[in-house]
Amino acid sequence: MATGIKDFFKIQDAVPDANGLIERPLIPLRGLVVFPNAVMPIDVPTPPVLSAIQIALLKKQTVIGAALRGPAPSLITLDDLHPIGTEMAVGHLMRLPDDRRNALVQGRRRVQIVEIVQSALYPIVRARLLDEISAPLDETQGIMQAVLERFQRAAEFNSSISEDVLAYALDLANPGALADLVAATLTLPFDERLRLLETPDENQRLQHIADLLGQELQMLELKDEISSQVQQEMDRSQREVYLREQMRIIQTELGEQDFFQQEINEVRELILKAELPPEIHDKATRELSRLMMMPPMAPEVGMIRTYIDWLTAIPWAKQSEDNLNLANAERILNADHYGLPKVKERILEYIAVRKLAGSRMKSPILCFVGPPGVGKTSLGRSIARALGREFVRVSLGGVRDEAEIRGHRRTYIGALPGRIIQTMRRAGTINPVFVLDEVDKLGMDFRGDPSSALLEVLDPEQNHAYSDHYLEVPYDLSKVLFITTANDLDPLPPALLDRLEVIEFSGYTEEEKIAIARHFLLPNQMEAHGLAGTKLTFETRALQEIIRSYTYEGGVRNLNREIANIARKVARRVAENKPIPRRITAARLMDYLGPPIYTHQFANQEDAVGLATGLVWSYDGGDISVIEVAILPGKGNLTLTGQLGEVMQESAQTALSYVRSRASDFDLPHDDFENYDVHVHLPEGAVPKDGPSAGITLAAAILSAFTECKIRSSFAMTGEITLRGKVLPVGGIKEKVLAARRAHIPNVILSSQNKKDLVDIPPEALKDLTFYFVDDMQQVLDRVLLPPPPEGRRRDAERQENEKSEEALEAAGEP
Repeated sequence: MATGIKDFFKIQDAVPDANGLIERPLIPLRGLVVFPNAVMPIDVPTPPVLSAIQIALLKKQTVIGAALRGPAPSLITLDDLHPIGTEMAVGHLMRLPDDRRNALVQGRRRVQIVEIVQSALYPIVRARLLDEISAPLDETQGIMQAVLERFQRAAEFNSSISEDVLAYALDLANPGALADLVAATLTLPFDERLRLLETPDENQRLQHIADLLGQELQMLELKDEISSQVQQEMDRSQREVYLREQMRIIQTELGEQDFFQQEINEVRELILKAELPPEIHDKATRELSRLMMMPPMAPEVGMIRTYIDWLTAIPWAKQSEDNLNLANAERILNADHYGLPKVKERILEYIAVRKLAGSRMKSPILCFVGPPGVGKTSLGRSIARALGREFVRVSLGGVRDEAEIRGHRRTYIGALPGRIIQTMRRAGTINPVFVLDEVDKLGMDFRGDPSSALLEVLDPEQNHAYSDHYLEVPYDLSKVLFITTANDLDPLPPALLDRLEVIEFSGYTEEEKIAIARHFLLPNQMEAHGLAGTKLTFETRALQEIIRSYTYEGGVRNLNREIANIARKVARRVAENKPIPRRITAARLMDYLGPPIYTHQFANQEDAVGLATGLVWSYDGGDISVIEVAILPGKGNLTLTGQLGEVMQESAQTALSYVRSRASDFDLPHDDFENYDVHVHLPEGAVPKDGPSAGITLAAAILSAFTECKIRSSFAMTGEITLRGKVLPVGGIKEKVLAARRAHIPNVILSSQNKKDLVDIPPEALKDLTFYFVDDMQQVLDRVLLPPPPEGRRRDAERQENEKSEEALEAAGEP
């Protein structure tokens, strides 16, 4: 070391040019500040730095040291350096035992780096010498004396300050040099050392050193006090007791022994690491300040801690990167779900627009509507996989409390955020695919209306600042892709329905169910039951029989359940080392599934009076409904049975009124409507029935009963009727048409305005049916009513016979 110090005297300071600039190699320093006149070692971390020092030693030149702002880049620019550095003389280059290099340097003068003139091999910079700003001696004498006194007291407590350094400081007459010496001797944070280096005013620098010395003295005195307390315990304790007591006293002074203080420190760390938006960070900081002022046992402590935990746990900025590869998305959607072209096309359109418009596009609010088991919820998972987003789901079935959506206010004990915020915490990103399942099953009671609380969530114009009662700060939901699912739109309030883009999921056809079973259900169940190696197969006829006789649904959930039922029975035989069938045939289904649960619904095989076949829609898909009408002697009453809803009852009354209004057109005596009762019955009385779509079927059956004209059994029909006989369009056409095909009815009558709905029907179903489109009830009657019986109406014959009997009695003079 002595040799290195002697070498300093051989190196002269750089001579500035006419502009007051010097040009020297740059030594970038990491977390280190070298003060003028200070001697200290520095690391030599890279070959360019080593080259610069070796050249400086060879030429006996100074170098310039400057602190880096961050990690050392491969190519240093002015932005990477703090502007104020130090001209240094290199006294000696040393190799450490671990093969690292150190150099001993002495600070000379403050400089300001103005330009990097060379980057290759090693950096060379041009710098301007900084002149010290001195003050009159009488102004600095007092502060110098205060600094020296504090420095002497610090040396008494701090053994690392040698007597030589203290003596050297007492001999200094220059205030700037004294400030630099003390700064180099004390253990100061990097920011404080840099601040002192960048302060050319000697008086200001000295004043700051005095303040820092005061803080250092407080710390040293506290440390000495702790040491004194520990020393008193040494007389009656072993060394281990001494060490434990020293730790205890230190923790007491630092507040670390206080568990409440430890918890506050943990909360502070949570807030710092959470990367909260400025507004939210201020809110969390204010809550932390409240927490710090409260007694540890105050009841509000737990509430505030829980609140801060929620603020820091939910995502505020983290988001998944969208996968906008259309081919990949289409492949995933097709691999996970069979059919569903409309919804797949909508998702691909969303990805395409997202790819072109980026963040300018607002996320759509989709609503998947269809019968159970058609894949509404699972499609949401596939959409998330296609986009590369997180998938989360909330079931809203049975939710009756608005607070379940918006959260409870923090004034309540045990308050928590609503399900929306809870689910966003579980997602971990601000742009998940968020499925709100069974939105049509929301309830309402005295605690509020949850569907109204969803209005803000599902409105793209408002959900960028969603307000949860618990958080009390706006939360951005605009990047979430919301998907709601429902079986029926009728329960949804108009305001909520207006915010949804409705995509209908129709029930699957028999062919589609078989394809789904082949491609998805069977492989999954074989794998799940350990039968993948058995090569067990199902005949198409067996799958058809399962669909027709053991399930009654628009989706495939029960079909999957019945396949699993068969797989379990086969798996048991495999486990018992019994022979198993290689093919499941329709004839063997009784052995596995028992007798059929549902009977095949076929239409009437013969033409009949007062018997018409209608088409109905239900959650489980479409079905046929046979309407029976009987004319009985009575007083003109209309009797309706079969658990008919109000709308269907009104349709029956409308149909009867239409028939009465046209009685003369069909040669019907008006007395028939006064002397006979009409009884309308729909079989399966335990099943509720409603809707206007049976209007034309009811009218045809009533008219057939009055005219005694038979109705063709090869026709099924659906449509609403008006008093004037107009045929209006109805819904659920796809399901109804498929029901007619399933019942082997070749002819279907629809309203002309329903012709557009045939586009959704599979081609294989269309080719098996003949459609007749009508606008008026007379067109329906022309198609389905056969000519009246040649012998005339039975009631007319009975009436004529009664009239003859009465005339005969009158002629005989009998009363």
